Amino acid sequence: MDSIRDFGLRNVSSQCSLSEMDDNDLSRLLDKPRINIDRKRSFDERSFSELFNGIPRQLAPESNIDCSYSSGGRSGLATPASSARNSFEPHPVVVDAWDSLRRTLVYFRGQPVGTVAACDHASEEVLNYDQVFVRDFVPSALAFLMNGEPDIVKNFLLKTLHLQGWEKRVDRFKLGEGVMPASFKVLHDPARKTETLVADFGESAIGRVAPVDSGFWWIILLRAYTKSTGDFSLAETPDCQRGIRLILNLCLSEGFDTFPTLLCADGCCMIDRRMGVYGYPIEIQALFFMALRCALAMLKPDAEGKEFIERIIKRLHALSYHMRTYFWLDFQQLNVIYRYKTEEYSHTAVNKFNVIPDSIPEWVFDFMPTVGGYFIGNVSPARMDFRWFALGNCVAILSSLATPEQSMAIMDLIEARWEELVGEMPLKIAYPALESHEWRIMTGCDPKNTRWSYHNGGSWPVLLWLLTAACIKTGRPQIARKAIDLAETRLLKDGWPEYYDGKLGRFIGKQARKYQTWSIAGYLVAKMMLEDPSHLGMISLEEDKQLKPMIRRSSSWTC
Repeated sequence: MDSIRDFGLRNVSSQCSLSEMDDNDLSRLLDKPRINIDRKRSFDERSFSELFNGIPRQLAPESNIDCSYSSGGRSGLATPASSARNSFEPHPVVVDAWDSLRRTLVYFRGQPVGTVAACDHASEEVLNYDQVFVRDFVPSALAFLMNGEPDIVKNFLLKTLHLQGWEKRVDRFKLGEGVMPASFKVLHDPARKTETLVADFGESAIGRVAPVDSGFWWIILLRAYTKSTGDFSLAETPDCQRGIRLILNLCLSEGFDTFPTLLCADGCCMIDRRMGVYGYPIEIQALFFMALRCALAMLKPDAEGKEFIERIIKRLHALSYHMRTYFWLDFQQLNVIYRYKTEEYSHTAVNKFNVIPDSIPEWVFDFMPTVGGYFIGNVSPARMDFRWFALGNCVAILSSLATPEQSMAIMDLIEARWEELVGEMPLKIAYPALESHEWRIMTGCDPKNTRWSYHNGGSWPVLLWLLTAACIKTGRPQIARKAIDLAETRLLKDGWPEYYDGKLGRFIGKQARKYQTWSIAGYLVAKMMLEDPSHLGMISLEEDKQLKPMIRRSSSWTC
């Protein structure tokens, strides 16, 4: 067995968690010490495809693009290593995507530290698209990791960790110590020959909202880096351990809330405009859950770490039950809500949040297929937001917040409602769009968020990588292939737009930037992941049997 393990054959599955069985069995986690060799074993699947092909991962020859990605040399790969390894000509869209992605690299003191949000030279307003955003960089980071270029990801993780330690103020108010920046930029002073990092924690953002998701994405990316490279030294440094604890301290603090979900303001995540997602948005809850599981795998069980491990375990149990029970909607549960009684008191109440059945929007009844389901957008007292949100549902699958049955039901829904959720450009960020009076009230008459535009039902190519990862994990790669083929007919020709408008996503967004970096990187990640599914291991977590709640009602997938 040792010889098999040494060659990486033990880890055929690419979906194992960072610490394998120790992390999958929460009930035994605190009693069983962690052994580094076990953790390293779970990363060996990254080399399985290379071993299978018999060809080592190599870098392609330099092109004329002057872009350094590590301190050890230069590379301007026109052909990604993943394609070169399999000896076939890459798709023309892939070649242009790598070229465009490398042109977005940002350097600090000679080292690449991230990618700018967009390189749209035709746009008159730069705004903050010339900055490195934490959430935007994630698909870029995954692309570089999959292509065997981890140095830029390591630099990014260290620089954002350094920025986390800065004092953060909005007017006269001080933000929490663990808040990660929404974005940062490098200021060059040619006269003094100096470079300075300048971070935005929300004090300069539109709406002045601090990014709740940045810290979660940072933890998830740290785990992806560790899982891809097998390099534990970064995550185990005192600085990284402290950074993880600071983020957790912000979101695990006890307060007045009676729910295990995380209370958030509008504009705190990818949907960074007012869209009525305040309260307990699915995107934040899914990222919260995933970040907790990633942190659980990386925290050292020392004096400080053990306390957080205990808090994480308790929260995961409560959060998974709450989300799988109260946020889940299928045909059967919709019928239950339709027949709710109100003003119920005591622990025996069925309608625990006092939701008025008349508040169910008409579109839901036609939208919900008899087989399929999804996590709705929000649940809070007297309010259920029945809208579909793509990122939250995809992350729910990848993090195993969704049970295997729920994951399959989400994919069933996507297939059944392909025209509404995918249309002519993957993928609708939210469905349906807010219109008329509801749009005025919810968005504050935001002209950028008119119906079927931007975050109000617009189509975002970056979501392609999340859809692809979810498809692979649920054994539905044909759905991802169909979506990628669809995207390839437009993305390059249209100049890699930020988003598309229209009910079917037919039109380039009216205010969309061209050469949007995460549209480019999202496509590359989807393409490489479909080509080599073992890449899924760096961003996917197996189901934890200990977190499976007892859901008493029947579900659509058994109909």
